[in-house]
Amino acid sequence: MSTYLITGVAGFIGSSLARAVLKQGDRVRGIDNFSTGKPENLQEIFKQIDFREADILDLDAMNKACESVDYVLHQAAIPSVPKSVLDPLGSNRANVDGTVNVLVAARDAKVKRVVYAASSSAYGDTPTLPKHEEMAPHPLSPYAVAKLASEYYMVSFFHCYGLETVCLRYFNIFGPRQDPTSPYSGVLAKFITQMLKGEPPTIFGDGEQSRDFTYIDNAVSANLLACKAPKNVAGGVFNVATGRRVNLKESFRILKKLTDYEGEVKFGPERAGDVKHSLADISNAEKHLGYRPIVDFEEGLKKTVEWYRVKSVDSGRWSVVTKP
Repeated sequence: MSTYLITGVAGFIGSSLARAVLKQGDRVRGIDNFSTGKPENLQEIFKQIDFREADILDLDAMNKACESVDYVLHQAAIPSVPKSVLDPLGSNRANVDGTVNVLVAARDAKVKRVVYAASSSAYGDTPTLPKHEEMAPHPLSPYAVAKLASEYYMVSFFHCYGLETVCLRYFNIFGPRQDPTSPYSGVLAKFITQMLKGEPPTIFGDGEQSRDFTYIDNAVSANLLACKAPKNVAGGVFNVATGRRVNLKESFRILKKLTDYEGEVKFGPERAGDVKHSLADISNAEKHLGYRPIVDFEEGLKKTVEWYRVKSVDSGRWSVVTKP
């Protein structure tokens, strides 16, 4: 039985990872400061995990959290392009300084491997599609710069100290437990909850921008595979996606059917730092991690809408949706 430390365990992805690790029979230790994570995400598993309410910027807390840990799944971050544009210093502290603390603590505790939640934002708006890991990075926002810098720290700790690290560049993860009220939340979570309540969603830009939307189960699978993959993956960077892109207008059309929404969409101005098109080449992850997308976009949307049908947001808390 192995012990996994999950940073940002109360978040959308972190809490999903915790459930998966428990399901495979291993132990979970989690750390979160609830700046973006929610206690509700851990409600039914809280007694099954060793939870520490702390900040990854607290090195002493990280040292204690890493004691007797086999694997670290580093998810904690401020995952927002708009937020980073408004507060680049805060984004850098959480996303870079926090990551260095995680690495130092993991190194000193002799953790077997650290798997890092990197970001496809590193590619920026380079016109070449699909995006592959050997492409030169072109970050467009302070968030993208911070996530890329953390990648470089991951790779450097492998080369300098022998700490095995794997970076997973997530492409637009979506699914249950993603908080649509959060300014950090993805577009699909916001669309779904607004449309279920009969409210028009907003597309910033012309709606032709496309994304390689990736259902949460695919990201969870990639993390667990990255922990147990052969040693030759250490120091590597891998795309985690589906290898298919869908634009926002098409996403809206699909969701309109799934949610029984009868209205239209609103359009707003483009947002600073946003990328126009994103599509991943996942062949590297397929070859070296054994990764395969296990849930496609449409099936992921169905699962997500089904979950949100009984969830709505009322003053920041989940409540039951009642359809008219």
